[in-house]
Amino acid sequence: MTELLTKQAFFEKVFNFEENKEWKFNGEIPCIIDFYADWCGPCKSLAPVLEVLGEEYKGKVNIYKVDTEAEEELSGAFGIRSIPSMLFVPMEGQPQMAQGALPKQELERIISEVLSVEK
Repeated sequence: MTELLTKQAFFEKVFNFEENKEWKFNGEIPCIIDFYADWCGPCKSLAPVLEVLGEEYKGKVNIYKVDTEAEEELSGAFGIRSIPSMLFVPMEGQPQMAQGALPKQELERIISEVLSVEK
C-alpha cells in the first residue's frame, strides 16, 4: 500500500531538510518515494506496479508518493525535473534517485541492491 506524503509527513517519516543539512533518515524501514503528477501518463502506469511491490514487500519497505503539483517545495528540494522520479532510501547510506516508469523487475533489482531488502 502506498501512502501520500505532505511536506510535514515527509519531514517526520523521511528527512527534515530544513533542520538538517546532512542526510538523516527518520524512517524505521527503507522506503521508496515516488514523485508523480496526476496528469502524467508514465506515472499512471507505474502506480499499479508500486501498489503490487507495496504488498510484496509489506513490513520491509514503505512506499510513499509525493504529488509534485501539490508539494512543489518538496520536489524542488530534491531537484525533480522529470516525472516519475523515485527516491530509494536505504536505512544506512545515501538515497539514490531513479527516473522513468521502470519495469517491476528493475525495481526489484534496485530494492535488493540499494535498499538491501529481499522478498
